[in-house]
Amino acid sequence: MDIIAKLAQELNIRQGQAEAAVKLIDEGNTIPFISRYRKEATGSLNDEVLRSLYERLNYLRNLEEKKQQVLATIEEQGKLTEELRGQLLAAETLVAVEDLYRPYRPKRRTRATIAKEKGLEPLANLILLQQLKHPVEQEAIAFVDAEKEVHTTEDAIAGAMDILAENISDEADYRKHIRELTIQEGSITSVAKNPDAESVYEMYYDFEEKIVKLAGHRILALNRGESEKILTVKIEAPTERILGYLQKQVICGSNAYTEPVLMEVVEDSYKRLIAPAIEREIRGSLTEQAEDGAIKVFGKNLEQLLMQPPIAGQVVLGWDPAFRTGCKLAVVDATGKVLDTTVIYPTAPQNKVAQSKEILKKLIEKYNISLISVGNGTASRESEMIIVELLKEIHRPVQYVIVNEAGASVYSASKLATEEFPNFDVGQRSAASIARRLQDPLAELVKIDPKSIGVGQYQHDMNQKKLSEALGGVVEDCVNKVGVDLNTASASLLEYISGISKVIAKNIVAYREENGRFLTRAQLLKVGKLGPKAYEQCAGFMRISQGKNPLDATSVHPESYEATKKLLERLGYAPDDLKGGKLRGIGKKIGDYKKLASELGIGEITLRDIVKELEKPARDPRDEMPKPILRTDVLEMKDLTPGMILKGTVRNVIDFGAFVDIGVHQDGLVHISQICERYIKHPLEAVSVGDVVEVKVMSVDLSKKRIQLTMKL
Repeated sequence: MDIIAKLAQELNIRQGQAEAAVKLIDEGNTIPFISRYRKEATGSLNDEVLRSLYERLNYLRNLEEKKQQVLATIEEQGKLTEELRGQLLAAETLVAVEDLYRPYRPKRRTRATIAKEKGLEPLANLILLQQLKHPVEQEAIAFVDAEKEVHTTEDAIAGAMDILAENISDEADYRKHIRELTIQEGSITSVAKNPDAESVYEMYYDFEEKIVKLAGHRILALNRGESEKILTVKIEAPTERILGYLQKQVICGSNAYTEPVLMEVVEDSYKRLIAPAIEREIRGSLTEQAEDGAIKVFGKNLEQLLMQPPIAGQVVLGWDPAFRTGCKLAVVDATGKVLDTTVIYPTAPQNKVAQSKEILKKLIEKYNISLISVGNGTASRESEMIIVELLKEIHRPVQYVIVNEAGASVYSASKLATEEFPNFDVGQRSAASIARRLQDPLAELVKIDPKSIGVGQYQHDMNQKKLSEALGGVVEDCVNKVGVDLNTASASLLEYISGISKVIAKNIVAYREENGRFLTRAQLLKVGKLGPKAYEQCAGFMRISQGKNPLDATSVHPESYEATKKLLERLGYAPDDLKGGKLRGIGKKIGDYKKLASELGIGEITLRDIVKELEKPARDPRDEMPKPILRTDVLEMKDLTPGMILKGTVRNVIDFGAFVDIGVHQDGLVHISQICERYIKHPLEAVSVGDVVEVKVMSVDLSKKRIQLTMKL
């Protein structure tokens, strides 16, 4: 089956769709561009399917390349048979190709190759034929040769047995069968190196679970416990069944002279050569599957976090809490510009509460602050208490939000933050970032390495390249879904736009600083290194408000401007009518979309997209997401009692449940079994990061700081 047909089958799409997508990818188009502006060609494949297709396409192409290399190598050795060629071409995984290649792979010196050098291969063949009429020792006398260091018949027989053991272990069919048997019937076990030591791995100190049932998060936990030298992890295979299978394959009839030798050979081949290799392979593939699952969950969580709705039009006070060094404050206006920064010391050891409140009251008065954004790190609880007291003392509507500050310290110490705020110290930058996270989570969070945002599990144990690529893809999809304002977007936001590299992003900002605001999208072509292909990829995602052409403020692509103008003329409008919502409901004036699309020279899907955009120009997909919970009062963990019903925000979703912030500084866990009445395989089927949910307290353990919640109300 060719690659296109395979992709179509795996992703459950039509062959034509797969073919079009591969062609567009090969022409250098980005996933966001194909997903948004080439729906006609791909039959409206979304970015998620396109990313899966792109990954599988790379894997299958690498597989084809590997097959060709292996075929060429075996052909060079003069050992390529038609049967082997057929098996290699039919192989569907890299593991299967490796199995078939094993006997022909150039080997380092093994016990078997040394035995072959000593001329013991004919003896091995005699034993394997199983037709001896007298004891093996008698046949072995002929192979004793002091010059070749074969001093006794025992030496000769041992060498022959090594050759046979390696031949058995190289047999692809045997390995395939043993691998499948081990996966189906084997278990993974772990024991503690020191059973009395306390650690987070205590549940794995005496652990056993069937391989087929093992959940991804357990695999990653076992790996970590092993790498931290706390656990010893191994695979327990159905050894008796495997040895029985191998004996059946190797020993035929019952030759009294060769049978005991071959029984020993089979056991040695399995225990010394096959089992360790299969254990490595199975654990490697389990880890890879677990990582892929965890990366998917991380990606989904990250997407939800990045797509949280911005809080527009408010002056925000960012508050980075701390004890000894004081709480850093930054006042940020509605556009994200920092107006003022200061430090207050309301927490221990200084405890200057009255003085801190005075400073806060003056700031709120002076800048008309309506919202306080508090980081959830050290001293956040104490800061929250002071804010609540303050809000009761002032007579104006101010609310506060606890913001997840994961990654804020990474950002504030970065080169990017130094460029952005050269005159600020690390604390001031962090406070500004905490304020902006509330105003526009996407624009602020793109400045931080996605791995540091804190919505994953075991992210430090994964294949970092794979993780970075996957998370980069998520950020890219989110930024392009929302689009950016070409005249205000930072370089770190622009570099995620389809077709824009880090260098071009910096060039766009430099061009803006030198020539003033962009008035048209076409001006992008004057930016250094931004050629026609990059322009085609990026233009639709760049917005210009109050520009020369009203269409530049929408997600209508410049390639469709002519058709859009004709459409508006047909319906009796002009592009200027885009302003003020005059085009709402124009879709109802179009009877036959198919006919009109062909008259305008565009596809029907494109026409429907254009109409949707004209009706609601530059609508923000984030507006449909749940808004953050704004608070004016405080709860403590000791205030919680079983049965209490609260509103909370989902902060992280992992394989075994979801962590929910209910405003007590310690997120509560809703175990997967408590998420909903129906059976779910993964919490993501029911909840996402950022969801506002109603929960009931099941239990509170103050000493261990654990809160058990349920969503089954």
